[in-house]
Amino acid sequence: MSAPIRLQRFLAQAGVASRRKAESLITEGRVRVNGARVTLLGTKVDPRKDRVEVNGKRVQAEDLVYLLLNKPAGVVTTLDDPEGRPTIVDLLPPEGARVFPVGRLDFYSEGALLCTNDGELVHALTHPSRHVPKRYLVRVRGEVTEAQLAALANGVELEDGRTSKAKVLVRAETRGHTWLDITVFEGRNRLIRRMCETLNLVVMRLLRSELAGLTVEDLRPGTLRLLSPKEIATLRATAGLERITVRNRGPKPPATGRGGSGAGRRGRRAGRGAGGAGRRGRRGGRGASGASRNADHRDKNRSES
Repeated sequence: MSAPIRLQRFLAQAGVASRRKAESLITEGRVRVNGARVTLLGTKVDPRKDRVEVNGKRVQAEDLVYLLLNKPAGVVTTLDDPEGRPTIVDLLPPEGARVFPVGRLDFYSEGALLCTNDGELVHALTHPSRHVPKRYLVRVRGEVTEAQLAALANGVELEDGRTSKAKVLVRAETRGHTWLDITVFEGRNRLIRRMCETLNLVVMRLLRSELAGLTVEDLRPGTLRLLSPKEIATLRATAGLERITVRNRGPKPPATGRGGSGAGRRGRRAGRGAGGAGRRGRRGGRGASGASRNADHRDKNRSES
């Protein structure tokens, strides 16, 4: 961020507020640039030279950083936990810019978690209107019926409203468990778990394998990597934002490992009445890759049955 940019965009990228809210802060006269109150939305600032204050507090410019973390189970998606449980801060690099998680994975869930200090992107990706795809590998107890698959795909009535249509595929059925491949396009608290609970499906394991096209296929649990410029551009396009040039400096990408035996490349369709679990679901399942294979490989070494 070296070239002059619009003031509201600078505030959004700095994580002060969404761009629309930043515009309100400006027009309300709550923003100062180099000591002078600014109310004109077309005002541009140089993040490296100009002093910007909101409500009397300085807003510091930082290099934008974009990290993909493969969150393990047993870690809280927060920067501080009053109960003293492990948090994602323990997995993030101690040096460099302070980053924030985009959305959440609950304590027992694992998988793809985007962390960044691009506040504009965070606000955009988490806005309900964006319908950002999130893909999960879910191991449930017992067999899943065609009726349950159809309900997952076509919508489940929850206390906060009916869920949107999802893509659903059965990946494997082994040892009293079923692996489901579910892609949703909305973000709600514990959405997948609540969908399954409503249908009397007991979730034994939940792994988010992809987030907005970012995959943890070759990323070991507890490790992270920097996003490439192409991935950043794609993310911002998905969020409806303009393309920017970033250096994305941060920790060196960790060594990654591959492995595991299949969670079943062959899936069965969820039935003709299952909406997105039909042909589109089968196509969606083909790319589930090593994230599901690694997951199933680890499960076979557990005593759980």
